[in-house]
Amino acid sequence: MTHHRDDRTVVVSAPGKVLLAGGYIVLDRKHSGLVFGLSARIHVLAQKIPTSAGVHLSEIVVQSPQFLNANWRYGYRLAPDGGGIKVTQLQSGTPVDANHFIETTINYVLSYIAEVDQRRATHGFEASSLIVLADNDYYSTPQESSSPSSSDSHTSAARFRHFGTTLRDAHKTGLGSSAAIVTSLTAALLAHYLPRDLFDLSTPQGKRILHNLAQVAHCSAQGKIGSGFDVASAVYGSCLYRRFSPALLSRLPAPGEPGFGPALAALVADETEGAKGRPAWDCEIDKDKVGARLPPGVAIRMCDVDCGTATVSMVKKVHEWRDANPAAADEVYAGVQSKVDELAAVLRDRNVAGITPVMRGVRELMRGLGKSSGVPIEPESQEEMLDALEKVEGVLGSVVPGAGGYDAAAVVMRDDEETEARVKAFLDEWSLRKGIRVRLMDVKGDTEGARMEDVGEFRSWIQGDGSQAKAEDKKGR
Repeated sequence: MTHHRDDRTVVVSAPGKVLLAGGYIVLDRKHSGLVFGLSARIHVLAQKIPTSAGVHLSEIVVQSPQFLNANWRYGYRLAPDGGGIKVTQLQSGTPVDANHFIETTINYVLSYIAEVDQRRATHGFEASSLIVLADNDYYSTPQESSSPSSSDSHTSAARFRHFGTTLRDAHKTGLGSSAAIVTSLTAALLAHYLPRDLFDLSTPQGKRILHNLAQVAHCSAQGKIGSGFDVASAVYGSCLYRRFSPALLSRLPAPGEPGFGPALAALVADETEGAKGRPAWDCEIDKDKVGARLPPGVAIRMCDVDCGTATVSMVKKVHEWRDANPAAADEVYAGVQSKVDELAAVLRDRNVAGITPVMRGVRELMRGLGKSSGVPIEPESQEEMLDALEKVEGVLGSVVPGAGGYDAAAVVMRDDEETEARVKAFLDEWSLRKGIRVRLMDVKGDTEGARMEDVGEFRSWIQGDGSQAKAEDKKGR
């Protein structure tokens, strides 16, 4: 029997990601990618909205207090014929841009909850407030907007900086914010509304539910079926990842359509292929081949290159080249896969000396793929910078991660103050000489995935226990 409890205040965080090796090939189920979680996390605080006795609200309020005008209110209702929960953005006095990722995630998660906990379908959902807090490295911060998010001296104020812009105009640093937001928001809603016997993030079953549901919501929100490595890393942390079959999601009805709710619940529970004796989710997430941690004294660091890249068009061009040159593409992809496996083995075996030659091989193959397809996977400006950076004492290797382009670089380096100082000095000099802004971010590679956080560390954001959330809401308006 399911034991219900009052909706509780929870905080869940999910990490960013860096696809260290396996860009482009990770979109093909024949291949895998080596993805690491990052210490930069996106946190979601879920709590009840206090109401007077006898007053019932049917809305979910989402705030992202680090940005201007980032407050969204959603109403929800149960659709007929098993259509799940339909979510609608409510209008307020201040115009607010729609946030498709947040709205879609709420839509899918509430629909799932209503299916697995019939009490919700009967009695509905209590009104809740969700506060999204991103670690600072997710967004480039202009010098004039570098002040903390409030004058509050509590540590959370300094930790979560106000970026002085709307979310739409913010410059992302390419750490996987959308996947981290969807994953942490999904987990927070599940943990807030469901009893622990139906969702417990600390268990393998809880992680599987979170992964499957967040993958479906994220794919729907972005309007396409990506490889899903970013969501997998947000849930499980660092891993070797092989994608799921794209057809897996094609049979799912749209939200509100008859049968959507039961079909979603079955898909998340991995039951849609049960009659055939195999799980529906055929992705592979292997943490053992990466190891529980990086070699001692080694860190993965990220460089923010303040430019910008049209990733979607790059992926399209690479696919067009592969379709036109299947034999050549297969050879290149196989070469990249071999380096993915080699790098995973080197890191798992704590073989520090082996990092440099393998990462040079990764860069060489990705440059070759870029030249063959006419895509700037490692643009000349990035190539020049990384070649020079790798000569800095303590730098073991570097790469333009994921799909490549101009807006980020990953560096594997000695994890000590002297190496960090040398790298920062190099990037400062490079920025001055080239007239661009390149900085070493605080974020480091981290093997841990989504986790529950200590609510006490976020007490100033809890309604009825501080005024920070209200102050930030006024600031946004």
